[in-house]
Amino acid sequence: MKEIEIYTTATCGFCHAAKRLLTSKGAAFQEIGVGGDPELRQQMMARANGRYTVPQIFIAGEHVGGCDDLFALERAGKLDPMLAA
Repeated sequence: MKEIEIYTTATCGFCHAAKRLLTSKGAAFQEIGVGGDPELRQQMMARANGRYTVPQIFIAGEHVGGCDDLFALERAGKLDPMLAA
């Protein structure tokens, strides 16, 4: 599978939902916690075109958006091909 990065905070329900979906797909991901770390949040915002909410998800370096975007890809049948090696 491709490299997946997900920016999260510990108390974010949307972050937990996105991680559950990725885990159900057998996808390993690197979780980057931005709670309480302004530098990491700034890095996330720069990579996510100014989006400041979590989660922000990247697959193979491509920004796919947040939790709603990830689930929209799943509903459209586009997530599995994105995750495939």
